Amino acid sequence: MRKSAIAASIMALAMALAGCGATSGDAGGQNAGSGQLSWSSSSERQLREALERRAVHGLDHVTFAADGASQAGEALTQEALRYARALALGATSPEELFEIYTIPRPRPDLLQGLIRALSDGHLDNWLEGLAPQSEAYRRLSKAYMELEAKKASPSPRIPLKDDPLEPGDSDPRIPAIARQLAASDYLDNPASAGNRYTPDMVRAVKRMQADYGIKPDGIIGKDALEILNLSDADRARALAVAMERLRWLERNPPATRIDVNTAAGRLTYWRDGKAVDTRKAVVGEPGKETPQLGSPIYRLVANPTWTVPRSIQEKEFADKGSNYLQTHNMAWQDGWIVQQSGPENSLGLVKFDMKNDHAIYLHDTPAKSLFQQVQRQRSHGCVRVQDALGFAELLARDEGVLDQWRKARARGDEAFVSLPREIPVRLLYQTVLFDAKGDPVVRADPYGWDDRVAVALGFGSAKSHLLRNATGDIGP
Repeated sequence: MRKSAIAASIMALAMALAGCGATSGDAGGQNAGSGQLSWSSSSERQLREALERRAVHGLDHVTFAADGASQAGEALTQEALRYARALALGATSPEELFEIYTIPRPRPDLLQGLIRALSDGHLDNWLEGLAPQSEAYRRLSKAYMELEAKKASPSPRIPLKDDPLEPGDSDPRIPAIARQLAASDYLDNPASAGNRYTPDMVRAVKRMQADYGIKPDGIIGKDALEILNLSDADRARALAVAMERLRWLERNPPATRIDVNTAAGRLTYWRDGKAVDTRKAVVGEPGKETPQLGSPIYRLVANPTWTVPRSIQEKEFADKGSNYLQTHNMAWQDGWIVQQSGPENSLGLVKFDMKNDHAIYLHDTPAKSLFQQVQRQRSHGCVRVQDALGFAELLARDEGVLDQWRKARARGDEAFVSLPREIPVRLLYQTVLFDAKGDPVVRADPYGWDDRVAVALGFGSAKSHLLRNATGDIGP
């Protein structure tokens, strides 16, 4: 969605919220009969100071000034509500930026909050409390402000030179290249390289080149360096987008839930407010992206069959004959291709059934080697879970249905085990992670989804380096 359209929608909401007759009134505050709001000089000053500090939220490229207000109080009300909305819900609308976005959102009553804040004289505290209060948000904000402070003397980009770097070369650029390879999960020990292009680095570069469709020769030329070369401005832009994505999310998500970060291919299982399990996940490839969904798991399916979706059937099976179907334990049933249960089934040995209109779910896979990939955007849109059987056992034990699950597994054919309560799942997209020290690390933007958010926040567009999938995998 264009920036102007997003700005218009923000303005429309602010004006609608302010349309209760909010005007400057007497010193007594809100007039309950007319809905008027009274702006004191102190409250106006607090609003101005809050807007001047908006860089701590990565919102310094966004303008919140009111348009078309006929009175000073009305203009202040519109401005305050616009900024409050940006902090509480995001300055952009994910439902407008993306075709699919169903992750639960905050639902604050901003007008009533503003009324109370003006009445008690603490507008600044109210505004600041609308933003996420998590440690992750604070770290993103701190890192963003540190980059803002360096604007006058930014860290230099890795210089481009005419001669590419070849294995065994010594070059002062090597430490910076090694750090970014490590940040992207391609290299384990960046400090060991020194200034020499070591065999470990060569292997890491070859993996990265293969992932992005570059000839995997280990030679660092212009194309490879572009992927690794992040400026301070690039990092600031990614941090601002990461903060915006956190503002989209409800502040108190379910204490027991499953979060999948599709940008990083990682799953986290939260139980009673604590992260008790993390594992790798394989998600949709570019062009078949896993959508940003909020959708619960309601049952476990042991030894699942797989009914091949029409989209895969028409594209992937157009040239497949009866021998292929027979070899892969598939057959036509009522106009659909169905793969029978078994260890080679494309869903593996367990499916985690979810409630949504997009046929998206978690499941096992026989293609275990994909979990060893750094960029794990390799599926047709569903989420493949590392050691899915172990994960199913964990969920079944925690939900008190372990005996039923083991009996279903032992049957050998498809069987269903309902969970006594649904487990919420959030399919998120976050390109900034945190290292062992808690510092934010900018990773790849495999779907190129950050760009539309950044542009809507007032940043310039940037080139995305998309994964080139060459697996030929037919699974969902």
